[in-house]
Amino acid sequence: MKKLFIERSKVILSSLVAFSIFLIPFENCSAFPVYAQQAYTNPREATGRLVCANCHLAQKPVAIETPTSVLPDTVFEAVVKIPYADGLKQIQGNGTKGGLNVGGIVVLPEGFKLAPKDRLSSELKAKTKGVYIQPYSAEKPNILVVGPIGGEKNREITFPIQSPNPSQDKGTFYIKYPIYVGGNRGRGQVNPNGEKTNNTIITSSAVGKIQSIEKDEKGSYLVTIKGDTSNVTQTIPAGLDISVRTGEFIKLDQPLTYDPNVGGFGQNETEIVLQNPNRVVGLITFFFTVVISQTFFVLKKKQFEKVQAAEMNF
Repeated sequence: MKKLFIERSKVILSSLVAFSIFLIPFENCSAFPVYAQQAYTNPREATGRLVCANCHLAQKPVAIETPTSVLPDTVFEAVVKIPYADGLKQIQGNGTKGGLNVGGIVVLPEGFKLAPKDRLSSELKAKTKGVYIQPYSAEKPNILVVGPIGGEKNREITFPIQSPNPSQDKGTFYIKYPIYVGGNRGRGQVNPNGEKTNNTIITSSAVGKIQSIEKDEKGSYLVTIKGDTSNVTQTIPAGLDISVRTGEFIKLDQPLTYDPNVGGFGQNETEIVLQNPNRVVGLITFFFTVVISQTFFVLKKKQFEKVQAAEMNF
């Protein structure tokens, strides 16, 4: 009886473990922008800085192209450009080298949102094929994120955006709005919990002499530093290149590896005008009236000159 109870307990315990593994995601499976979505209600801080810069420490350029003005309830393109040199390889999580991934975030004015698929033209559908763009959260549909995706074919990411209609959305107006954008290439140097990734420089945690540098079966390096009172062993993740040698004296926080990071994060901004169609019609009417009036003025002047010339000849 006791043996049967133990066997049943093992089965139940195994089932619970398997069920919990199925439900609880591993941290390693997460990636930007999931990190930001889980940790920050708003990805744009009060200072204007985008939170992606907290993990991606290197600065790189990014650009955005949008129309200068749009009409209400229309679909337009916002193209985010994330440039980097050809042939760059980054260290992956397992220590091997691979191509760079990219990601982007676009902070739109309130009322602007991701255009629904049934509003996209065939050209826009082709440009956004294979690129999954999503709202930052249910509370922030005006903030769009994408990534990580392969950077080889996605150095320019097209965001299809739908403008609001102030006649229906009372929170929007026909004014000039700012648009903020962030773009990243490559992996980050810091995890959200503050720990370093293997895509950053590893520094010395002690002062002393390098006693030994050994490589284990996983490809990691074990660097032993002989101090005044004790020895300190540091683990260097696989894929990093050691910059120190055995017998070398090192200081605290001295780099033990070369910088492996080839990517970085950048942010930029632009402006867009939500144009009132009545203003456009009024402006066109004004221009047309000016052209017609000037034309009649010229014709009247010519007629006056002919009459004056006839009187002089008479």
